[in-house]
Amino acid sequence: MSQKKFNINELDFNDIGNWPQQAKVVFCVLIALVIMAVSWFVVISGKRDELAALENKEVELRAQFEKEQGRAVNLEPLKQQLAQMEQVLQQMLRQLPSKTEMPDLIIDVSQTALSSGLVNELFEPQSEEVREFYAEKPIKLRMVGSYHQFGAFVSGVASLPRVVILTMHDINLKPKDPKTGITPSSVRAGALELSGTVKTYRYLDEAEMEQQETEAADKAAASKGKGKGGKA
Repeated sequence: MSQKKFNINELDFNDIGNWPQQAKVVFCVLIALVIMAVSWFVVISGKRDELAALENKEVELRAQFEKEQGRAVNLEPLKQQLAQMEQVLQQMLRQLPSKTEMPDLIIDVSQTALSSGLVNELFEPQSEEVREFYAEKPIKLRMVGSYHQFGAFVSGVASLPRVVILTMHDINLKPKDPKTGITPSSVRAGALELSGTVKTYRYLDEAEMEQQETEAADKAAASKGKGKGGKA
């Protein structure tokens, strides 16, 4: 049985139910094509953009992973290097005077100045200042002597049995005014006056190190608690 051909101009869009079967099929196919086109542009096209973004994210994450993996590979050698550096630091600190040796050290420094021919117009140890790994002892001083006597003093301090580190702060070196203080007769002409503060250092014993660590932990906890309280 042959189907009757239809003329699109004769179709009544207000009465689709009475269309010829062939017209209905064509109309349904067109509707399906429109729906597929709309789905492509609205759904599938958007998913393609999302897929492209995810692919870019994958590339970034892969690069980050490779970077972190490289760090992880070098982590163990870095830990070993850090442990070696800490060991060397402890050895160097142990070469400094201990707490019990500090008074004798100060006396040795003063005696070295006197044996070098210098006059100690002022040699006044100050309160000790404790740092993270060591303690420093400031000493206010004012010494009078010749250039060569100051050189002999530095050489004598370097020759002491225990490693002695002296750092100078606010040092003033000038010709000695004979009208002030004491001027040694051996260097009366051209005497120099050195004044300022020197600091010598000692290592902290185990009890002091533990106390420092406890205080640092308490300070960090207090700071953290204060930060949380401020946010609240």
